[in-house]
Parts: sequence; C-alpha cells; structure tokens
Amino acid sequence: MDDNNALITGFDSDRDSSLTISLRKAEGIDSGIFIYLNGYIDTYNSNFFQKQVNKIIDAGFLNLIFNCSALSYVSSTGIGSFASFLKILKSKGGEIVMQEVQPKVYEVFQLLGFSQFFNIKANLEEVLDFFKHGGTPTFGSVFPLLVRCPVCDKKLRSTKPGHFRCSGCRSIISINEMGSVSLG
Repeated sequence: MDDNNALITGFDSDRDSSLTISLRKAEGIDSGIFIYLNGYIDTYNSNFFQKQVNKIIDAGFLNLIFNCSALSYVSSTGIGSFASFLKILKSKGGEIVMQEVQPKVYEVFQLLGFSQFFNIKANLEEVLDFFKHGGTPTFGSVFPLLVRCPVCDKKLRSTKPGHFRCSGCRSIISINEMGSVSLG
C-alpha cells in the first residue's frame, strides 16, 4: 500500500478503531484510487467514513474502487454514505466500483435495493475491464435474461450478472456474465 498521507496530505490525521482505510493509486485508471476498507461501517463510524472519502474526492480522485474483501458489515447508514458519494461522483463524471464484496455485505446492499446502483466486481480483472471499456458495464448480449431459481424453479429476470435473492424462496443465486445460474 502507498502511504496514505503521501497520496492525500493529512489523510491519516483522523482514525477510527472500527474502520481502517488504506489507499493505493490506481495506475492506468484516470483519477482512480483503490480504497481498502477493513472493519465495518455503521451509524457510529459513518461520519468518520464520510469525512475520509470526502478528503479523497476533494483531492481530485473521481474513480473510486472500494476493495471490500476485509469489510465485515455495512449498516443502512453506511450504504447511504456510498449512495451520497455516487451522486457526487456521477455529477463530476466519476464512478464507484465495489470489489470483492463479502456475501454478508452484499446481502445488505441487495436487501435495501442498492445492489443495482453500484458496479460490483468480483476481482481486479473485472475492475480493470470495467474502466478499460469507459466505465460502462460489459455484460454482453445475453442480458436482460430470464432465468429459473435452482431451488424453487421460479422465473426471475436479470438485467446484469451478480448475486441476487430469489423473490420466491429467498435463496441467494449467482448469475455469471454468460447467464449461467448457480447457488450463490
């Protein structure tokens, strides 16, 4: 990881014991930065989280890639923070990509209906591919797609690949870029 203060002066002057944020410049992505989140985001530390991400945006980074591999929980307040960042960045021509989102965290995004608003990618290759194609989803021609839940056989419509909760049996299913369905 790069030194946070070398990228953004004074970034590490504020700290929170429940959430650690590390930064790394995203080489090859215009105004891009990787933001590694470790811990959780809830009502009590969301102000800290918002303040830190606003420092990143104020420093001129408009394409934020949140690596969530070590993020164990996000409350609805945390999701609201992500939504406000997305609104700010979209108005400036920027983007948010979520990388390696843990199933428990993804479920909160999905239950609150926010999974469709965020670009959620499984790995670095998918993130780089997303920005390589100008920040537009690269789903191919199979979407929108009508699939069947592997548990209850209910017909479901999907506009993009990802993890979804079946509206029939509430199972989490995964749909890949080619339209294949599995439990997820």
